[in-house]
Amino acid sequence: MTAASEAYAISPHLVLGPTLLTERLILRPPAVEDFPRWADFMADPETTRFIGGVQASAQTWRLICTVAGMWALTGEGMFSILERSTGLWVGRIGPLHPYGWPGREVGWSLHRDATGKGYAVEAAAAAMTYAFDVLGWDDVIHCIDPDNLASAAVARRLGSVNRGPGLLPEPFQDHAVDLWGQTRADWAENRTRLDAP
Repeated sequence: MTAASEAYAISPHLVLGPTLLTERLILRPPAVEDFPRWADFMADPETTRFIGGVQASAQTWRLICTVAGMWALTGEGMFSILERSTGLWVGRIGPLHPYGWPGREVGWSLHRDATGKGYAVEAAAAAMTYAFDVLGWDDVIHCIDPDNLASAAVARRLGSVNRGPGLLPEPFQDHAVDLWGQTRADWAENRTRLDAP
């Protein structure tokens, strides 16, 4: 933990939301110990290209606090994704529904060193099951930049379909996105296909 994150550490007994386990991953609400890797991720022009661009560490700190606040206020938000084998923070994933958003989203972003391992599909499948089965959502979207071919491939693998262009609220209104998504009924079938050997 860095000196900055130690200075703001909360008691470990405070739980903001659930912990989900997959074969290789742990999904849980953000914790202060995630800050160094999250800041590294947000400082990388490649990993932030489709999510608003590079942010300074101070901005990333406020972002983590915002995500934690969303969990505290609404019972949903971005999970931190950690490798089960190492405990290493490898990314973030919804479910979330920010004010003015075009729908209830499961969105994902991975640290550069975690790409190409199937983590996005594995984490998204767990988050979507949680959104439908626990949160009671009827529909899930993924807001994906048309040039973000990797995220579109993840959405397609999950069984989501491109529903066409969407409009994000200010200050993101000029950012082009396609709305990928599927219904609860679609996911009941698609998750069975993903679980098949």
